[in-house]
Amino acid sequence: MSSVHMKKLLTPTLLFALFFMVGNLQADVTETVKKARSYLGSEQALNGLQSVKYIGQLETTELTPEGPVPVQAMIEIIFQKPRRQRITAHLPARTEVTALDEYEGWQRIEDPADPGRWRLTLMSTDQIRRLRANTWENLSFFRGLESLSGRLDDLGQVEIDGIQAHKIAFTHASDIIFFRYFDLSTGRLILTETEQGSRIREEGEIRAGGIRFPHKVITTNELPDGTERVVTVTFQQIVVNETFPASLFAVPPVSTP
Repeated sequence: MSSVHMKKLLTPTLLFALFFMVGNLQADVTETVKKARSYLGSEQALNGLQSVKYIGQLETTELTPEGPVPVQAMIEIIFQKPRRQRITAHLPARTEVTALDEYEGWQRIEDPADPGRWRLTLMSTDQIRRLRANTWENLSFFRGLESLSGRLDDLGQVEIDGIQAHKIAFTHASDIIFFRYFDLSTGRLILTETEQGSRIREEGEIRAGGIRFPHKVITTNELPDGTERVVTVTFQQIVVNETFPASLFAVPPVSTP
């Protein structure tokens, strides 16, 4: 048999084999996502979530000319479908409000001792894209990214913290990626990394609306000088499906103190 005939004979077989392998790969990702969602709550509870509000305390350090200084802040975080979020941090010297209203993002810094002193900054397109991805990640529980032109990439089985895990990349865009590590046996999320190098771990749990939420979120970022900055948020209360007015997320009027 000539090489030409051999190629004609093998091509359909090879294509079938490749299709079968890709099919299995996608099935593995689908199964892991299903297990991860089941670990968090029922499909009814996850699909029924419209909003979530976190109330807690943030602890980190700020770099000053005198060196790093411990910082604590009371924090409130709100996510509401489809693409709204608002984070309010009450620090001793200032109040920071960061918000996303679909395609508009803004930050307002206020002086709690003098309401007339404040500064409003509109976010760039890249910052808004990242906020939109972050909002989706906090409301969708790992499912549906393909409908937003994103994709899930199977990065295989790895060991982390002595646990066999499935690593999946949640790719919103080439510059917005969440690498998630799921416990193969339970579906529990062990670690999240971003394409920028942030490492996010969750500890403990609070149950609200039939869903398992983390009690503590620890984010580690590497600074330009090679040191690490750790931001720890510990939640005291989580409320689901409260309805928030659109005005809470909208860019505030410049004339409003």
